[in-house]
Amino acid sequence: MQQVNGDSIGPDVRAEIERRLAAIEAQEDVRFLLAIESGSRAWGFPSPDSDYDIRFIHVHRRDWYLSLMPGRDVIERPIVDEIDLNGWDIRKALNLLFKSNAVVSEWMESPIHYRPVHPVMARVSALADRLLVPRAMAWHYAKLATNAAKDWLDSDAPVPVKKYFYALRPALCIRHMRLHGGRPPMNLQQLVATTELTPSLTGMIEDLVAAKAVPEKRAMARACPLWMR
Repeated sequence: MQQVNGDSIGPDVRAEIERRLAAIEAQEDVRFLLAIESGSRAWGFPSPDSDYDIRFIHVHRRDWYLSLMPGRDVIERPIVDEIDLNGWDIRKALNLLFKSNAVVSEWMESPIHYRPVHPVMARVSALADRLLVPRAMAWHYAKLATNAAKDWLDSDAPVPVKKYFYALRPALCIRHMRLHGGRPPMNLQQLVATTELTPSLTGMIEDLVAAKAVPEKRAMARACPLWMR
């Protein structure tokens, strides 16, 4: 299956995102260990008008961690011009990794980066592999898939393409874990390549990716019996 997203961020948008990230570093007095795309553009099924979902892991100065009253471990900014910035302190990210949190795991697997990855993240990724409890992570993906599919799974009505993907990608993550045992990639094309799908099913997924790529957020697809199996 052809990789469709790569680095699909235009130069002007990338420059604006990097400007906002630099402003956050200055305003919050933090450094970024990781700053990535974590939405449909990184998942591999973007629309031209998809939002930019920027996520980051940051570190404060030492005294912040020694304070008896530490500040918030989340940094958020309002969505402006479809750019959404949200990040977690490294301590929060590590605490979630101890619970096999799939969100942090996916951030580390994103194919789209806005800053160079700090070398310490290689150690964090290795830690995530050692701490992985497959059942806990699979449960997260099962809930995502079930919640996304429950409104259309038993219906013959056309389905918004993005809803297919919100169920399909988590299902493929579970399949990847069953076949390979480790943390799954976040990107749809990588998941398709590693989950031993039939050619017919792969072709249907490619058709859905193409439908999602049109400049219309409400692209629809017919209900397909193969998804119900």
